Amino acid sequence: MMRPVFILALASCLASADVWTDTFRIDKVAIPAGIDPQIGGIDTTPSGKLAMCFHRGEIMIHDPATGSWKRFAEGLHEPLGLLAESESSFLVMQRPELTRVADTNGDGKADLYETVFDGFGMTGNYHEFAFGLARDREGFLYLALGTASNGAGIRQEIRGPWSEIGLAREHMLNGPGWGRSKGRAGRMYSRVPYRGWVLKVSPDGSKWQPFASGFRSPEGLGFDKDGRLYVTDNQGDWLGTSKVFHVREGQFHGHPASLVWKKGWDREPLKIPVAELEKMRTPAMGLLPQGELANSPTEPRMIPKGVFGPLGEQMLIGEMNHPTLVRFLPDPVGDISQGAAIPFLRTGPLGRGNHRMTFTPDGSLWIAKTHLSWAGANGLVRVRLKEDAGEFLAIDRVKLLDRGFALGFTQPVEAASLGKIKVRRHTYKYHQGYGSPKVDDREIPCTVTEVSTTTRTCVVKVGELNEGYLYTISLPGVTSTQGKPLLGDRVYYTLQKKR
Repeated sequence: MMRPVFILALASCLASADVWTDTFRIDKVAIPAGIDPQIGGIDTTPSGKLAMCFHRGEIMIHDPATGSWKRFAEGLHEPLGLLAESESSFLVMQRPELTRVADTNGDGKADLYETVFDGFGMTGNYHEFAFGLARDREGFLYLALGTASNGAGIRQEIRGPWSEIGLAREHMLNGPGWGRSKGRAGRMYSRVPYRGWVLKVSPDGSKWQPFASGFRSPEGLGFDKDGRLYVTDNQGDWLGTSKVFHVREGQFHGHPASLVWKKGWDREPLKIPVAELEKMRTPAMGLLPQGELANSPTEPRMIPKGVFGPLGEQMLIGEMNHPTLVRFLPDPVGDISQGAAIPFLRTGPLGRGNHRMTFTPDGSLWIAKTHLSWAGANGLVRVRLKEDAGEFLAIDRVKLLDRGFALGFTQPVEAASLGKIKVRRHTYKYHQGYGSPKVDDREIPCTVTEVSTTTRTCVVKVGELNEGYLYTISLPGVTSTQGKPLLGDRVYYTLQKKR
């Protein structure tokens, strides 16, 4: 999931902290004593209260209006996702199962713990996280299963069938022999169903299907206003950098371990030529440069319409290891999904560990934090637009052109402030190794044209456009005609297909 790393403070992040805090109010909210303050999931109930599941298994209800907390349930196993069905019924993604937790007698405490779905395997490997949850317009639920890690072995007792493809099971057991076999099954592996998959499940659990494969550690899922399912995945083996995927049924997204659970599959994933895997995989909608924009992306969550001014109905993506939230603006070309990632919040007061998010009717963004023994943090943070912030300047549209990029702004831009724009582009290796350096990284010529205060746009013409590359557009010192600084002065555009 989230890897142990040494986090270096980003100078640009800290230097611009006053820009963010001049616009947004960021408050830490105290967690009741006696609770491990790592929060695995959060959602807003119909009445505007907050339901949260905690690392040690509690579900707590918080009323923002009164500041009160109430224990609703306990005894859950490492829950990493929660959806509110009502004031008294919640779906929780535990490590072993998707569970409905409900109060059926009206006393304010859960008396029903109902297994909705548990049709996936477990080996006892520490990295077999179960992530969730997202719900589509028809009410179907989506969850994601992390692969196992060679950082530890497996248990003698497992749940579900075992894949005989690859290293024999006895060589993977925890114990003295495990160290000699470390890595022979791959850095991350899937030997029980459906590790490395996104699954689609009906609300009552009676129907389900393997939906999409090829994930390593798919930490977050969420739908945008157009019904796209976003799934984030963390950098590692087969992932040169962390990614955002638009996930559709039947697609394979690059990590081969999960292929052993594809119907009719009988080949050893580690022996498939990279060129063959390349032809099979669906490229990422967004590449998030490692250590620069994100390190461990988490849940995608849509900003409600009317919240945060003109940024309503855009997608936010959480981040574990940096004090950062990211906006993602899709810009599909035909059937190919791609688009631009832009910092939304990038400031020390936000803190790290930004794991799950929800909005309340008053326009507040609530961010639940965790670390799970990696880099991260814990607790609860509330983010609000300041009443006296006025109209802020941000990029709200990015469109690929045949000659460059059109940028749209929330306010008219001072043309003279656009003179320092620069563009770089690079790509990443697709290989079995862990991560990737930037490949073919260089600055390319650019010219700013067609600046319009009426349409609040400009065009950044570039010398060349290459498919499969990430284009970084830097906009230092850009201001509105009223002198407002730009919130998020870099655009990271993933170009998978030219127009």
